[in-house]
Amino acid sequence: MIDLYTWATPNGRKVSIALEELGLAYTVHPIDISKGEQYSQEFTAISPNQKIPAIVDRENGIRLMESGAILMYLAQKAGKLLPLDEVKYWETIQWLMWQKSGLGPMLGLALHYLKFNRGKSTYSEERFKQETHRLYGVLEQQLSDRDFITGDEYTIADIASWPWVARHEFQTVDLDDYPNVKAWYLRIAERPAVHAGWAVPVPDEVPMPVGAKD
Repeated sequence: MIDLYTWATPNGRKVSIALEELGLAYTVHPIDISKGEQYSQEFTAISPNQKIPAIVDRENGIRLMESGAILMYLAQKAGKLLPLDEVKYWETIQWLMWQKSGLGPMLGLALHYLKFNRGKSTYSEERFKQETHRLYGVLEQQLSDRDFITGDEYTIADIASWPWVARHEFQTVDLDDYPNVKAWYLRIAERPAVHAGWAVPVPDEVPMPVGAKD
């Protein structure tokens, strides 16, 4: 059994979606970051960086913070979503790191300035808008000849990136400008496990994509 400490954010949803896809049993512990619950002594003992998500594996006592590390751990535990082939394995890790170092942080900053703090810094708005569109362009090119980020196989690289792209409207991105990304986005949105993971721990203001199954 996995104890999942999370909230309704892209990083949190990576892990709940992965747990649903992998079929691993888990218990949800909501950490309401709007109330500062991530700073509690109890949660800090699990996640020293005071960020969600975090997990505790009751089977072995392993505690993990950082969504990328958690995704790798869960995929290896279940033997799914992370290819065994050496070339495909490292390609998946490469794109997982791309999400962690580029797509997530930059799209997060775009959200910060373009949705929640408009008008406070024209320079920041333009900078992170440009970088957001550059990264969407990178993903658009990568998906030009494949269904998923690393090929025909759905992996943790897709799970890591998808919840951030799900907030495209808040980033001033029209997915019609990125048809390969849009097709990938809707393809993943049809997966039942994505719907189940999206609702953990609570729904938020971002709807599931139009055309996706309820």
